[in-house]
Amino acid sequence: MEEDLFQLKQLPVVKFRRTGESSRSEEDGISGEHEVQIEGVRPELEPVELEDGAAVPKEFANPTDDTFMVEDAVEAIGFGKFQWKLSVITGLAWANAMEMMILSILAPQLHCEWRLPSWQVALLTSVVFVGMMSSSTLWGNISDQYGRKTGLKISVLWTLYYGILSGFAPIYSWILVLRGLVGFGIGGVPQSVTLYAEFLPMKARAKCILLIEVFWALGTVFEVLLAVVVMPTLGWRWLLILSALPLLLFAGLCFWLPESARYDVLSGNQEKALATLKRIATENGAAMPLGKLVVSRQEDRGKMRDLFTPHFRWTTLLLWFIWFSNAFSYYGLVLLTTELFQAGDVCSISSRRQEVKAKCSLTCEYLTEEDYTDLLWTTLSEFPGVLVTLWIIDRIGRKKTMALSFLVFSFCSLLLFLCVGRNVLTVLLFIARAFISGGFQAAYVYTPEVYPTATRALGLGTCSGMARVGALITPFIAQVMLESSVYLTLLVYSGCCLLAALASCFLPIETKGRGLQESSHKEWGQEMVGRGSHSP
Repeated sequence: MEEDLFQLKQLPVVKFRRTGESSRSEEDGISGEHEVQIEGVRPELEPVELEDGAAVPKEFANPTDDTFMVEDAVEAIGFGKFQWKLSVITGLAWANAMEMMILSILAPQLHCEWRLPSWQVALLTSVVFVGMMSSSTLWGNISDQYGRKTGLKISVLWTLYYGILSGFAPIYSWILVLRGLVGFGIGGVPQSVTLYAEFLPMKARAKCILLIEVFWALGTVFEVLLAVVVMPTLGWRWLLILSALPLLLFAGLCFWLPESARYDVLSGNQEKALATLKRIATENGAAMPLGKLVVSRQEDRGKMRDLFTPHFRWTTLLLWFIWFSNAFSYYGLVLLTTELFQAGDVCSISSRRQEVKAKCSLTCEYLTEEDYTDLLWTTLSEFPGVLVTLWIIDRIGRKKTMALSFLVFSFCSLLLFLCVGRNVLTVLLFIARAFISGGFQAAYVYTPEVYPTATRALGLGTCSGMARVGALITPFIAQVMLESSVYLTLLVYSGCCLLAALASCFLPIETKGRGLQESSHKEWGQEMVGRGSHSP
């Protein structure tokens, strides 16, 4: 008996931190920490600490509870093989950046080939964003009502079909309609972030969402390289068709995607959610938490009014402006890049356009090999943008990361007022694009984290819709206003980003170190402190 007691005394005290709600007492829920102790065992022993991203050992998996939530299971299972596969598949959907990057290449080509005036060229770009704006909220609502996987699959297949079809457009009106329908489908692709985020443990969430943004950067770079090869030989029609390749790969692999376990629990499908969690645990070689999966209180999903409750009203309005500014500035810079490169420098662009008007209103210039090379260099800035954001987002927080990105972009825009040469122009555009893309990525991390499961897809969808409003307006600034005054154009972009930096600072919630909120009926953050927030 004494020998058994001696062995019991050697057992460590194991501390676990809960990230979700359970059937504990109110006092336990406040403290958030629970200890496994045996009477007589020394209480002063140190708690066991887990490495970053490490799964809870099988022998310690949820030992004190008879219930657990999806958040507990995701944290216990950790990051593994399943999440790596999910990263690649959702990343292929995210590579639809090719459909966006093609706008800056297609516009000057059709301007020359079909003799389009500048307003029709701008309209060709804007119609894509009209489609995205009109559908973003709809896709968010579909994802909240019928599932993240359902909404994402339909939107990708829609984009793939009309993207290929637009390569066969015989006249301007046809390509205008077809590109608008492509935009309608692209409006649902950001739901891949919602699906992806809901399978990620807290410590890995920001890094992983940023890393699938690499697929966006890869898509833009691949589009430029594809244009260099295809445009001189096969022409713009084949470029449109071949740009749909990543979405074609996604369509072939999307059967593997599971539905979000968080969505299944919220919609009352407990068995399906449990099966999904067991599948993830098996693929990752980790243990499921012990006990029974708790079914969350079922709520009305995808209701617009939930975005304007007292807890979220200010957040929603500020996020809408931040997303508007991100897209307005990002796509504006993409379109400005080709205009500035064709002019050679900022100071000569106005005089150059006056000369062109004097010769003929339809005079045009095709993109040269030098233009493609410089376009490629500025496109490559997406990668350092990801790396910088990845390095700072968990150090200074989501809000400050967005604010810093807007400030740097605004500063670079003001520096373009100087009569700089082509090399300095390329460097400034490189830095500006790196930081504005980084700010966009930080917004994609922050938005799914700040909204509860019942409105997460809708919240992301409405923000994406507001971004498309900015993208819809920006061609008329970057291509039409530019003809009147390059300095006024740059001032508009710089001022918008300064206001967006202030909006980022005024966001009431910082989501760094927080778990995903399951229920909208609780004060934000009360039960959402994850295990990782007290790591050494």
